Amino acid sequence: MDRIAPFTALRAFEAAARHLSFAAAADELNVTPAALSFQIRSLEDHLGAPVFHRRNRAVDLTELGSALYPGVAEGLGTLARAWGAARRRVTASSLTITAGPAFTAKWLAPRLFTFAQANPDLELRFAATLRMLDFARDEIDVAIRFGQNKTAGQFNEVIISEWATPMMHPNLAEKVKVPSDLLGLPFIHDDSLTFLKDAAGWQAWFRAMQMDPPAEHGPRFSQADHAVDLALSGGGVVLGRGSIAERSLTEGRLVAPFAETIRVPSEYRLTCPNGLETTPAVQRLRNWIRAELQTLKTLTETRKFIN
Repeated sequence: MDRIAPFTALRAFEAAARHLSFAAAADELNVTPAALSFQIRSLEDHLGAPVFHRRNRAVDLTELGSALYPGVAEGLGTLARAWGAARRRVTASSLTITAGPAFTAKWLAPRLFTFAQANPDLELRFAATLRMLDFARDEIDVAIRFGQNKTAGQFNEVIISEWATPMMHPNLAEKVKVPSDLLGLPFIHDDSLTFLKDAAGWQAWFRAMQMDPPAEHGPRFSQADHAVDLALSGGGVVLGRGSIAERSLTEGRLVAPFAETIRVPSEYRLTCPNGLETTPAVQRLRNWIRAELQTLKTLTETRKFIN
């Protein structure tokens, strides 16, 4: 088996190849240029050929160096990410969470101060995005994801089974006595559920009510919280999701005049790398989420599901 160059030599090569400068690489690694040059020569001795063209004030990769660099960079990056993930499990001094923007804005962020107050030893970081972040590459500990499919090879815990029902400002609700009264109001559309096709929109709710669906009109939003915000301002009626509108409903800023509710064929899951779910920091987060979800659970019990 061929001997691999020492780790210090590989690290020196990666930094020098990235900067195309021995001086800049030495500064990054906090070593002298002479020490870095020694490591590069050690790598070349192990390899049996030069990886840099040395010039007066610069260096260029040889053809061999260019072929070697991508694999070395990828390998060192993988090692660094694995080390960081292992350290996070040991120290448990920080917790990085990612969730969608709407869930973060309407459910997570407004109540996180209670978790922060109860866990002053944890440094909390958040990434509100719909992009599927990578646990290792993006240094994420826990993801709260909305969808129909579990993430294979990872810990998955269903925390919310989503539902939707008509919601509106209390002033508008005074005019609504029966479902057909909704037809006289502006309809607000939450297009964040279009990946579920027609299973969770206005058409689905009216069909479940055995009524003719209304014409597709009214403002459309790609984010569920923006659709709810328009309803909060009195701009119309939204088929609001329980998780997004729960606080507005319990505080009376939104009214759901009918008990009839449709189940959204999707769910929120807490997911993380296997094994991380039992670490103290993640376990504390899971316990806190369960406690905070009791209000939504109570609200769900008042609903009459029609699909």
